[in-house]
Amino acid sequence: MNAYLENMFGLDNKVAIVTGATRGLGQAMALALGESGATVVVVGSKVDNLKDTVELLAAKNIKHLALGCDQADGEQIKQVVADTIAKLGKVDVLVNNAGTIKRAPAHEFSDEDWMEVINVNLNGVFRFCREVGKHMLKQNSGKIINIASLLSFSGGITVPAYAASKGGVAQLTKALANEWANSNIQVNAIAPGYFETDNTFNIRQDEERQKSISARIPAGKWGQPEDMAGAVIYLSSNASQYVNGHVLLVDGGWMAR
Repeated sequence: MNAYLENMFGLDNKVAIVTGATRGLGQAMALALGESGATVVVVGSKVDNLKDTVELLAAKNIKHLALGCDQADGEQIKQVVADTIAKLGKVDVLVNNAGTIKRAPAHEFSDEDWMEVINVNLNGVFRFCREVGKHMLKQNSGKIINIASLLSFSGGITVPAYAASKGGVAQLTKALANEWANSNIQVNAIAPGYFETDNTFNIRQDEERQKSISARIPAGKWGQPEDMAGAVIYLSSNASQYVNGHVLLVDGGWMAR
């Protein structure tokens, strides 16, 4: 990489927190950030669940730290941020990827499932932004990337809490960008389309639904986790210094159709 590209896209000496890094999109984004030079703090519900990710990072000689955190527990979120700063000195990048989904018709959707999804997908994202934001405001720099969804734009089917939470994530991203842009903190989001991950396993087993979704994707295929790499590197790097409050679609053209 030449000097210009290194300055624009390199992440040497940066510290990045990636939540939901046990597998899928979170794991792929953690690896991408690490291969671009960042020290990566991978966060999962339990440290043991991060074993595969840690092995992949170690195999590539990527500096890393693995921490467990219940995304619905504000005190554990505070502890993750405190531990990161205590051990690595700072936080330059936060990728809020952790999330959950519950499927049921709206008229049968339980309060318990509703609250679980909102607590993880929206409250947890806000708490991580708030705790990391306090640190970034002091250092007058930082990148926050929230993971939104196609359902930040549309309602989906039998996932009312997920749709509500991801709509909230998009609006939260814009609200924080408005507050923090003049402190050299860029807050943006990535909205993935249909990817082949554990979250979409049940959909992909429904042959009719799988075919109808695939037919609408202009790229003609579902995304692979590594397709998130370019977007997360861009939004974490100097190349996006004047990008604020944007929700970047990585969807194979789904929303354009």
